Amino acid sequence: MKIPLFPLGSTLFPDGLLALKIFEVRYLDMTKTCFKQQSPFGVVTLTEGPEVRVPGQGIEFSDIGTLAHITEFDAVQPSLFMLRCRGARRFKILERHLGANGAWSAEIELMDDDPEIDIPPELTPTSQALARLIASFEEQEIDPSERPFFEPFRLNDCGWVANRWAELLNIPPSQKQHLLSMENPRLRLDLVQEMLEEMGAFKPPR
Repeated sequence: MKIPLFPLGSTLFPDGLLALKIFEVRYLDMTKTCFKQQSPFGVVTLTEGPEVRVPGQGIEFSDIGTLAHITEFDAVQPSLFMLRCRGARRFKILERHLGANGAWSAEIELMDDDPEIDIPPELTPTSQALARLIASFEEQEIDPSERPFFEPFRLNDCGWVANRWAELLNIPPSQKQHLLSMENPRLRLDLVQEMLEEMGAFKPPR
């Protein structure tokens, strides 16, 4: 399977929400085609180099990424698109190709979806904290279009909860990429909870 790639400084997770402002010619053409054909592109995490093309400067990116499906497409101007995308399955890059216009594509192999695993009692603090955050969106009357998550909210599923926290946590791209690469969602959630504990997320307020 061959797909166009979009290397970014951020990491997209399955079922995650990605908002993009598209203005480079190589991505204007690519995203317009994907939207018309209802086909995905692949988001991969940059490990070296800038998001915006700089002549003469190369980039490096991870071999594991996530398919992105465009859910909203707004052509604000002929050279400016505003997109909202939803993460789908993860993939592994088998072979990468650089086009003449600086756009990347790759032959990929799709990875298995996370198995659904109920959250064990020892990891419920992480799920409960996410539930409180989601409830706060309602309390603050934040418009659904401005919220960082797609419904449905699967608050008892290890993979879904781990992925949403992985998107929110202020951690280096390399750590986010490590979480994305983990094939066991139970272990991924365990690592996320350790990070939250180190940040003091579960300490009672004074």
